[in-house]
Amino acid sequence: MDRRDAANPPYRLPPPLFDARCKACWFTAGIIVLVVASFVSLDLQWAQFFSADALRSMGRFLGEFFPPDTQPEFLRKVAWAAWETLAMSALGTLLAAVAGLALALPASRSHAGARALWRTPTRLLLNALRSVPELVWAALLLIAAGLGPMAGTLALAVHTAGVLGRLFAEAIENAPAGPADALRAQGVGPLRVMAYATLPQVLPQLLSYTLYRWENNIRAAAVLGVVGAGGLGQLLAFHMGLFHMGKTATILAGMLVLVAIVDAASYGARRLLAR
Repeated sequence: MDRRDAANPPYRLPPPLFDARCKACWFTAGIIVLVVASFVSLDLQWAQFFSADALRSMGRFLGEFFPPDTQPEFLRKVAWAAWETLAMSALGTLLAAVAGLALALPASRSHAGARALWRTPTRLLLNALRSVPELVWAALLLIAAGLGPMAGTLALAVHTAGVLGRLFAEAIENAPAGPADALRAQGVGPLRVMAYATLPQVLPQLLSYTLYRWENNIRAAAVLGVVGAGGLGQLLAFHMGLFHMGKTATILAGMLVLVAIVDAASYGARRLLAR
């Protein structure tokens, strides 16, 4: 009787941990070598970091944060700066989602037979947008937009458009092809195929990506103020520069509360989309 027809499959030993023909094994080995080389090449002074003097200095520095400044006038300043940070992140993410979707369409191949002439140059543009950090974009845009939230909002929008555009393009290319192929077989044009077949399938995924990037942009918006782009970061840079540690502690607490609220709201929205 053929062993494939047996009621119970034959006993097999587990595969070896490393096989010369296993590409994943070689990839994992390369990552391990890279990590080890990173530790060896960097001058990481762990002994000095965990020394008694370093811990004592850090404890003294943290002690200067207490008590936080809770004067009503300063709390109103922090609340307004937190709202400014939230508005920067929300508007920047919205602009990025619109621009990312507009760039994702030419950056993706709608079906196997599509020519996709603009796919490569658009993907290069998306790579360029997201390879420049938000802080660098903010520093460049400060020249044109001046100090304040305008530069921060545009910096978030430009960088995030590169990230979302690539994610959106991958989602569009990986969408099930059946509904779109059925419409093409009936002679429906590409725009209506995208609107009625592809986008409805990938829309929950696109919204999930957008909400996740909004979470990241809250943190980024809080940091962008360090270069003068408004929000909590600008308030933090000002008071840290003057060594107002009590006020700095209040601003940091405001950042933590804001990030926690946005994380919870985004998590709840993404769970609703996943149902």
